[in-house]
Amino acid sequence: MKNNSPIAVTSRSFSRHPVLRAELLERYSNVRFNDKDLSLKGEELIEFARGRRKLITALERVDETFLAALPELEVISKYGVGTDMLDKEAMIRHGIRLGWTGGVNKRSVTELVIAFAISLLRHVPHANQEVREGIWKNRKGKQISGRIFGIIGCGNIGKDLIPILRVFGCQVLAYDIIAFPEFYGAYQVKSVGLDDLLKHSDIVTLHVPLDNSTRNMLTAEKLSLMKPDSFLINTARGGLVDEAALKDMLMNGRLAGAGFDVFSTEPPQDLELLRLPNFLATPHIGGSSEEAILAMGRAAITGLDKNNIPSKDYPPAG
Repeated sequence: MKNNSPIAVTSRSFSRHPVLRAELLERYSNVRFNDKDLSLKGEELIEFARGRRKLITALERVDETFLAALPELEVISKYGVGTDMLDKEAMIRHGIRLGWTGGVNKRSVTELVIAFAISLLRHVPHANQEVREGIWKNRKGKQISGRIFGIIGCGNIGKDLIPILRVFGCQVLAYDIIAFPEFYGAYQVKSVGLDDLLKHSDIVTLHVPLDNSTRNMLTAEKLSLMKPDSFLINTARGGLVDEAALKDMLMNGRLAGAGFDVFSTEPPQDLELLRLPNFLATPHIGGSSEEAILAMGRAAITGLDKNNIPSKDYPPAG
């Protein structure tokens, strides 16, 4: 028999996905989907969720105002792995349980990092634009094979990325606040401090959550440690990097290139940065492979029933 508990799905992409809709409706009979394709926030989000005991949310902000207005709410299940939009302290105060599964989109993000790295090393975006403009110019690039890769944050995605980089013969440097000696030993990863990683890496990729300890972690001063012929990739969270300093370095030849899937403000407004030939931007598609979407959606459905009161620091924000 189906569960009649009132559910709301705030996520637009979940709501319009036929497989996820069908699988949720197999379990629950009373479901309100975001069928108007609205970007829900503020009072509109509160009204959409009113009367519902359980929610599936994605990028919608859940804060004290939202929770105080919905005393009937019991569970929030996360579609995706990022939790920086959830006020976990407010959830704890209100006794709201959280359904969350880490790592469900890791391979999707890993493959985008590889795509960014190869595209930047081989000047693919710039060369493509030139051909479109009638310019036929052979641009010399570099292979990913044998490069020194610096991974900032060795959680689910970092651990998924490392074995693939080792297949390419890359040397891997890792910086994380947690030690993973057995994993590092198995894949010949060198654990280093952040400054050393930035100084010695050919490619730096970010895989940390966004919280008070990581916000703006790559300041202008930190970015200046990177080699002029190196590249920076961010598929983690906007707000980790000083984007103004990054733009200045890209424009003045103090950094070879960068690839960003996430920005401090989305969509980004700095067209000068976005139009640089050595900057590659995508619209937050790291977890948007069909396989990852299904995995995230199914985890969110499971989280409606399997959930826990979060702690202040868990789950992580990214």
